[in-house]
This record gives sequence, structure tokens and C-alpha cells, in this order.
Amino acid sequence: MSGRAESEKGSDMQAIDCNQTLRSSHAAEAETIFVSIELSRARWLVTSLSPKTTKLSRHSVPGGDAAALLGLLRELRLKAERRSSASVRIVSIQEIGFDGFWIHRVLAANGIESHVVESASISVPRRHRRAKTDAIDGELLLRTLMAYKRGEPRVCAMVVVPTPEDEDRRRLSRERKTMVKERIEHINRIKGLMASQGIAGFEPMRAKAKERLDDLRTGDGRPIPERMKAEIRRELERLELLRKQILEIEAERDALLRPAETTTPSPGAQILKLRGIGPEFASVLWQEGLYRRFDNRRQLAAYAGLAPSPWQSGDMSKEQGIAKSGNARLRVTMIEAAWLWLRHQPKSALALWFKDRVRTDRGRRRRIAIVALARKLLIALWRFVTLGEVPEGAELKAA
Repeated sequence: MSGRAESEKGSDMQAIDCNQTLRSSHAAEAETIFVSIELSRARWLVTSLSPKTTKLSRHSVPGGDAAALLGLLRELRLKAERRSSASVRIVSIQEIGFDGFWIHRVLAANGIESHVVESASISVPRRHRRAKTDAIDGELLLRTLMAYKRGEPRVCAMVVVPTPEDEDRRRLSRERKTMVKERIEHINRIKGLMASQGIAGFEPMRAKAKERLDDLRTGDGRPIPERMKAEIRRELERLELLRKQILEIEAERDALLRPAETTTPSPGAQILKLRGIGPEFASVLWQEGLYRRFDNRRQLAAYAGLAPSPWQSGDMSKEQGIAKSGNARLRVTMIEAAWLWLRHQPKSALALWFKDRVRTDRGRRRRIAIVALARKLLIALWRFVTLGEVPEGAELKAA
């Protein structure tokens, strides 16, 4: 048989399998409309499968028009109820992306069971060049949703949607990180302008830096040119504004971490009790990871992207390193916290484990071990927050 014939036969078998999947799911969920929403700025493509039919329906509404989407879903439900003479519920799915979670909250508020899926967890064909359209993606999302509702294990990874309060609270650490990055850019810009004139040793963050501009001389003994001096002065003014705004954010962050006398301390306030954990680390760990519930340590490590990713096939078996598929902010923070843990908690069991593992080695072995320490430390902090178990050998800050 030729390769083309085999390909056509495989396509036919895949189509038969898809139809059988649709029929079996229809039989299992006779009174459910499955809906997938493919989102874009211009339009939303809604793909649906109603009870007592195996034919997919596709409709589009203007992007961002939640009222039109609800109206379409209401119309689909009424048609299905007239056809089946019974009440019908709607189960929807969408990918996490540019639109965040507001569409999910609109659907949930209107009595629709909504799911948000992580795009990278959906299985797709592994052809070198595969067809990709909104219609194909919408059908793929729909079949993924039906498999998930049937209880198929690991068919996809659904996102745990944070509450509006949790989502808003994490803005503090994220905005601060953006501002710190912008502050570094302004400092480097000023130092670069100074270096172009042969001026070294000027520190933009020092007090009265603006007043020093008139006293500075270029490498060839001239005053700083007027237009460059004006540009540097404006950079310094923007830098001063950033510093004030960062202080405001840090004050609000510290207020959130301050334990209240009448309520249970937040996870951030609890972590802050440990030596070596500062307000920023405690805030990020709380707002990016420990605000939600995890069933076990594997879920926690996978969420942070610190879980290993083995490669095993036949006699071949190797480790590819960490997955890096989770929350990047949490992962980076944990690796930084692991280095600081070695400095501030040298007698803890985790620090002793690291020293015994690495000994005098440097370079790649040490970097691999610090990632393993970050994973162990994250699990220990999770147990400290949820169960009250202080990490073995760790010291608390003085009251």
C-alpha cells in the first residue's frame, strides 16, 4: 500500500473515531450542550454540540460582546429544550489568553458551567505541517471538553480560576517588578549618556544627583552640553517619580502582609516569620502560588514549573530538566529564595542536604542542585502554611 493510501486510510479511521466519540459522549450526556469559544479581538467563534444530534454548529459573535454571546447561548438552549422536551444545561470551554478570566466570570454568573483550559496541555497532531484554523481549533476544544467531562484522566489541564480579590492582590508584586525593571533602564540610560562624554562615577540614585550636573565636566574638560544636561535632568525626574511609586506599592504590600489580630494570618504573613524570607518574597509566594489549594506536593511543583520532565523510550532513559510549564514568577522567586536560604538558614535540613549533595562542586552541578532545593523549599513552605510544620532546623525571626 502506498504512503498516500495509508494516509487516507488513517484520516478515514480518525474521522470514524471522532464520530464515535461524539456519539458516545452524546449518549452519556444526553441533556447537555457542549460549547467551545475560540477567542480573538475581532470575533468569537462558538462551536456547539446539542443533545440528540451529532452535527456541530458554528456561530460567531463580535469580539468582546458578552451580551451577544449570552444571547446566542440562550437561543441554543431554547432550541435544544424544544427538541428534547427537557431542561438542558450548557458546559463551555475556552483557552486562557489575552482576555483573562472575565468571560468565564460572566458565563458562571449566568448559570453556565465554564472551564478555562491551558492551551499547551491540549493534544494536537504532530505532523510537520498541520492544518490550523479557528474552526479546527473550536472542534478540538469541544472534543477535549467532552473527554474531560467523561472523566478521562490527563486529557488536559484546566486552570484554577482565581477570585477577583486574589487576582487583584497579585497586581502589587507584578507592578513592582515592572517598575523596578523600568528604574534599571533609566539608570542605565543616564550612565550611558555620561559615559559618552567621558564621565564616570555618577550615581543617579544618590541624593542631590540633579544638583551635581552643573559641577560635572566631560573627559576633555567641558561642561555637559546643555541639551544633554536637560535630557539627563528629565531622566532623573522620571527616576524620582518611579522611586516614589515603588515606595507606595511597597507600603501597600507591607500592609497586606501585616497580620491582623482578629483574623487568621495570611500565608504571606506566616512565611515572613522565617529568617531569610523578606516582604517581597513572602508577597510573591503568597499571591502567585500559595493563595490556592493543592492536593499534593506534585501538583505544587508542577504549578511552579519545578517538576522534572523525564524522557524514556525503550532502552533510552534521561532527564530533560524541569518542565518550566508553570508560573514563571513563582519559579524564579523560588530559585532566588533558595540561594538566600543557604545564607540565612545554614543549619536547616534543606541547607545541609544541599551542601552534602554539592560539596565542593561548582558550575552546572551546583545550578541543578539549587533548582532541586527550590522545589524542596517550596514544598516545605507549603506545609508550613497549611499544616504549621516549621521546616526542619529552620529558625524563626525574633518577635
